[in-house]
Amino acid sequence: MAISPIEEARGIASVTSVRRAEGGTALGGANETAASFKDAVKNALGEVNHLQSQADEMAMKLATGDLEDVHRAMIAMQKAKLALDLTIQVRNKVIEAYQEIMRMQV
Repeated sequence: MAISPIEEARGIASVTSVRRAEGGTALGGANETAASFKDAVKNALGEVNHLQSQADEMAMKLATGDLEDVHRAMIAMQKAKLALDLTIQVRNKVIEAYQEIMRMQV
């Protein structure tokens, strides 16, 4: 079963909460957090890519007539679209946060 980007984000939040509850900082160690965040983003993007590939494959089968169930193809395409939309929104929020940090006076 594939992990959605939303479930991946919830996993990151729960790890952070556990570290805070254990008396540590939310960041744990800078290298550990950077690696886990990098892995989380990499896994989420891999999942989006997988959904896009799956939707493309279903569309190709639908176009060639190899797929009889149109509903499955449409569901796969909608999943891919939603995953991509979520990824774009997350990217936009990250860019906005970065720009806000850069505007801060030191």
